[in-house]
Formats: sequence, structure tokens, C-alpha cells
Amino acid sequence: MADASLYLFDGYNLLHAGPYADARELADALASFVATRGARGIVVFDGGGEEMQLGPLSVRFAPDADTLLERLAAEHRALERVVLVSSDRAVLETAGREVVQLSSQTFFRDLEPPRTPGAPPGGLADKLDAETRARLERLRRGE
Repeated sequence: MADASLYLFDGYNLLHAGPYADARELADALASFVATRGARGIVVFDGGGEEMQLGPLSVRFAPDADTLLERLAAEHRALERVVLVSSDRAVLETAGREVVQLSSQTFFRDLEPPRTPGAPPGGLADKLDAETRARLERLRRGE
């Protein structure tokens, strides 16, 4: 997966291509993804909804998500390394050659974590009570 300082995500395009049940679940996964890479991200959904910040991920809504994604790519591509994740050819083609382009299917294939036998015993999660874990989860989500 390409390293970037800004990831732009086509929300409903990813939602329909991936294993997530709803937009919130997808947004949580994307927030974790960009956080682990030390990057920022913007996921854009068509229509209306509650815009929010989930750590390094901005969740945005627009009447036409494609237009907003194209504009964001054009605004940022000269300033930082941008990766645009969408399977919409029109969006990818208008983003410019400076923008790294990934299809939704490729993104999800590369996103899949390596298979491990499980967490090693004695990890931090074993030492935290349920209330502390819940508070940390709310902090991670920016709530």
C-alpha cells in the first residue's frame, strides 16, 4: 500500500466494495488505517449526514462526492503525497497524475491484516478494566 500524508476515500464506493455493514463501521476502520500510517484522511459520502472528526479522519458529506474528491485531490496534490481510493474511473482520471490511485478492491485486499495466531498473552488489554478500555476507545474516536 502506498504511503501518503493524505488519503482521500470515496465513501459509498468503498462501502459497497468492502466487508462493512454501514458507513460508521467503515469510517472507524479508515480512521484506524490512517492513524497507523501517521497520515490524515478524508472520507466523502454522497448526500447529507453528520460530519465528524475521528482522530486523523474527517468524515464529510457532499451533494456530489466525486466533485469534492476531485477538488480535494487538485488542492493537495502539489503540497503533499495524496492517495485517492475509489473504483470510479472518472474520479481517478480527473485527480491528476501526481495522485496515487487505488481501486476499492485493491485497497481492501491490501488492508487485510496478516493472519496471526492471536494476541500474545500479557498484553495491555489484559491489564485494563472494561471502563478504561471504553474510555480509550472513545478517545480514539475523538468523542
